[in-house]
Amino acid sequence: MGVSKMSESQRFGRVYEFLVDEEDSRVCKDIGDAACRVVPGNFLLILLAQFINKLADTCSSAKLVIPWLFASAGVPAFFSGLLVPIRESGSLLPQLAIAGVMRKWPKRKWFLVIGYTGQGLGLIAMAWVATHMEGAQAGWGVLAVLVFVSLSRGFSSVASKDVIGKTIPKTRRGSLNGYSASAAGVITLLFGIALALQLTEQWQNLAPLLIAAACFSFITAVCFGFVNEYSGAVDGGGNALKAALQSASILLTDSDFRLFISVRALMMCSGLSAPFFILIAQSSGEDQGLAGLGMFVLVGGLASMISGVVWGRFSDSSSRKVLIATALMIAVLCAVAALFEWLSLSALSVILGLYFCLSIVHEGVRVGRKTYVLDLAGGQKRTDYVAVGNTLIGVLLLVVGVLTAVLANQSVFWALILFALMALAAAALATRLPEV
Repeated sequence: MGVSKMSESQRFGRVYEFLVDEEDSRVCKDIGDAACRVVPGNFLLILLAQFINKLADTCSSAKLVIPWLFASAGVPAFFSGLLVPIRESGSLLPQLAIAGVMRKWPKRKWFLVIGYTGQGLGLIAMAWVATHMEGAQAGWGVLAVLVFVSLSRGFSSVASKDVIGKTIPKTRRGSLNGYSASAAGVITLLFGIALALQLTEQWQNLAPLLIAAACFSFITAVCFGFVNEYSGAVDGGGNALKAALQSASILLTDSDFRLFISVRALMMCSGLSAPFFILIAQSSGEDQGLAGLGMFVLVGGLASMISGVVWGRFSDSSSRKVLIATALMIAVLCAVAALFEWLSLSALSVILGLYFCLSIVHEGVRVGRKTYVLDLAGGQKRTDYVAVGNTLIGVLLLVVGVLTAVLANQSVFWALILFALMALAAAALATRLPEV
C-alpha cells in the first residue's frame, strides 16, 4: 500500500512539475509543511474540478442556453433581460453573510461541496420547469430557481478562494487560474463551433443540457470533497451577523484592500463593455443569425484557450502589473470601438477582431484580480477579503449596469467612452497597489 501511494504521489508530482515548470514541486511560500507535501495532488484535483465546473457553466449559460430555452417556450423577452443580473448579483450579494457562517469551520471545502450540490439540484429543477411550463409561468419559474442556483454559487465563490489559498502556494495560484481559463476556452470554443455550424438547430429542447450541467456540478462537488485540506483559522466564528459586520469594517481599516476594491470596481468595464461590441456588430447589417452569434462565442473561447496560461504565468510574476497592463488595454480597445461607432465603421470582421482582443484582455483581468486577492492576505483575512469584495461588487454591478444601460440607450458611443475612462482610472490606481 505504501509503495502504491508513493507511486501515485510521484506521478502527481511529475505532472505538476510539468505544468508549473518547476523542478522542486514542494516549493511553498505561505502554507504549512503538511499542506505543502500534498500540493501536487491538490493542484491537479482543483484544476480538474474547475474544468468540470466550466462544463456545467457552458451547458447552463444565462447568456445563451437559458435564453434559447425561453424563446422555445414562448417566454417574454423581459425575463431574458433579468437572467444575467440575477445570476451574477445573486451569487455576490450574500457572500458577506455566508462568510460570517463559514468562519467558524476549520475546513472550508465542505462549503464548496454544498454549493456545487445546490447548483446541481437547482439545474435539475430548472430543467423540469423548462419541460412542464410555458410563457410567463416558465419565466417566473426559471428565475425563482436561478435565485437558488445563484445563492449556491455564492457558497462556492467564497469557499473556493479560501481553499485555494490554503492548499496552493504563492507563485502557483496564477498558473492554476490560467490553466483553468485555457481549459474553459477549449469548451467555449467547441460550443462556438457548434453554433457557427448551426448544429444546435437540431435541438428541439435544450433541457437535456441543463441535466448535463447538473451532473457536471455534482462531479465538481465530489472532486472538491477529495481535496486534502488542513484545518485553518476560525477566528470570529461566533455570531454570523456580528462576524459579517466585523468583516465589512476592513474597508475602513485596510487601505491596501480598499485600493484593490476600487481598482476592481473600475475594471468592471472589461465585462460590461462586451455586449456593446456585439451591438456595434449587429448594426453592420451582416450575418446576424445563429452563425454570427457562434462566431463571437468561438473567438471568445479561442481567446481564453490561448491566453489563460500566459496570464497565469504573468500573474505569478506580478499580478499587480497584470492589472495595470490589462486596464490600459481595455481603455484602448473601448476607445477604438467608440471611434468605430462614431464613424459608423461596423464591419463584422473588424468588430470580431476587437472582441477577440477584448476577450484576451478580460481573461487577464479575471486571472490577475483572483491571483492578487489570494496573495494579498492569508488565513482568516482571505475569507473576509473575498466576501466583502464580492458583496460590494455585486451591489456596484447592479448600479453601474443599470446606469450604463440607460446611457447606451441614448448613445453606445458615450457608453464606450465611459468604459475607457473607467479603465484609465483603474490603471492609474493600480500603480499604487503594493506588490504581493
